[in-house]
Amino acid sequence: MTTRRDTPAPQRSARAPRHRTGAPPAPAGAPLRLTARGAALCIVLASLLSALAATAVELPAVNGAAFVAACVLAALTVRSSDLLALSVSPPLAYFCGVLAAECLLTLGGDSFVRGVAVGLGARLAGAAPWLFGGTALLLVITVLRGLGRNVRELGDELNGRRRRRPRRGPS
Repeated sequence: MTTRRDTPAPQRSARAPRHRTGAPPAPAGAPLRLTARGAALCIVLASLLSALAATAVELPAVNGAAFVAACVLAALTVRSSDLLALSVSPPLAYFCGVLAAECLLTLGGDSFVRGVAVGLGARLAGAAPWLFGGTALLLVITVLRGLGRNVRELGDELNGRRRRRPRRGPS
């Protein structure tokens, strides 16, 4: 039987550690970037938690303000290649978060389905201006960050065209 001291320690290379995809890790000062899925999940969680908080403090504006804040944060932190996917996600993400909150709030009531339907309808009606404003603000931010480029690339991909190369200045 060999002891641990008998076996030599494995040699480590002097190179920087790599991520499991093979890409080097991001520098320490690099900004945080989320995928579109991660950003949409943040909106769902913010909607869920703020719906529960709004019910607890009996102030519906908490829910809407948290949705707008989550939309702005998502638009600023998503990767530029995922802007198109994020731009269509906020209303559905809000719906999923609020549906989960209404299911939690209705548990133990007389009629679960009716309670969820009424609660969801009332919450969506009250949050409509916030939904519109948050989604519009997200679209403005994503347009400024390069949403048009994502739309052109999608059109090129769907039409079978090659990727466009950046134009060079006059020689």
